Amino acid sequence: MTKREAVIAALNHEEHQPIPYHMEFTQQALEQLIAYTNNPKIEEEIGSYLHYIQYWGWPTEIPGRPGYFQDEFGVIWNRNGADKDIGVVDNCMIEDIEDNDYVFPTCDEARLRREYEELVATSNGRFTFAGFGFCMFERSWSLMGMENVLCSMITSPEATEDLFCRIGDYFLHLVDIALEYEIDGVYFGDDWGQQHGLIMGPQHWRHYIKPQMARLYQRVKEKGKFVLQHSCGDCHEIFPDLIEIGLDCYQTFQPEVYDIQLMKKLYGDRLSFWGGVSTQQCLPYETPEGVQREAARIVHALKKDGGLIIAPTHAIAFDVPPQNIMALAEAFQHQDKYF
Repeated sequence: MTKREAVIAALNHEEHQPIPYHMEFTQQALEQLIAYTNNPKIEEEIGSYLHYIQYWGWPTEIPGRPGYFQDEFGVIWNRNGADKDIGVVDNCMIEDIEDNDYVFPTCDEARLRREYEELVATSNGRFTFAGFGFCMFERSWSLMGMENVLCSMITSPEATEDLFCRIGDYFLHLVDIALEYEIDGVYFGDDWGQQHGLIMGPQHWRHYIKPQMARLYQRVKEKGKFVLQHSCGDCHEIFPDLIEIGLDCYQTFQPEVYDIQLMKKLYGDRLSFWGGVSTQQCLPYETPEGVQREAARIVHALKKDGGLIIAPTHAIAFDVPPQNIMALAEAFQHQDKYF
């Protein structure tokens, strides 16, 4: 069975050994790992069952402003702080949602198609998919600020609905392009959760965000592809909604946020989980042996009847010791010994 077939089996809720795994890194964490191992190919050698790229506007460094990047939407990201991979928003494209003339960009379709051609050509037997980050709530707050979006959900419902619909239209076009290629699924990245519950609450999520995600999911499902959704934080209140509109796999599955055994019991026959090994608690603070024990605990709790892609719950950050990364990779690569 190829890596691709193993992931498809997991998403179809078929138990299989070895369990598909994935590991990805922030820029700082990967640099530290390469320095520790003295191996520039260490990420490739750790391996992964997943192969994807993620579009979120191609931020490009602004000439004369080191550490500042501007994306296709006009948003400027300041990466001079702790976050070197995304940064924090430095401008406001929409100041008044009731009175704005913001025009969504025309995506560089030729560039996007080149990326998908390369993605498919380098799949090497892995489960391959197109990703779209900052695709709904995150895109709205990157354009106008999180506080303004949340307030507008209450004070300006019609204008807020219009903004989310325009975001949905924009990404629907890009999804259609992605689906022209030989991919296995589409991944949407959009953080909705806090440590406890949704940022905007389930009522507002269902009113503003669910209809747009349903449109995007439906387009993917019409092509017979898998739908994968990333959101940090606690989204358990909307798991039934996500299943209803066609979600196959939820990422990231944080053990400090969820009762993972209960979630598996409630939704594991209809929803697959990607993640499980905490980047918030376990990986930064445990010993290497503790990391391996925790990975084994997660696997034993979630592996029954498939539905698991074991992975860190987020891209590994700079605060994770390289020894812990290598310990987790050892467990992933030699599952018969550890799991």
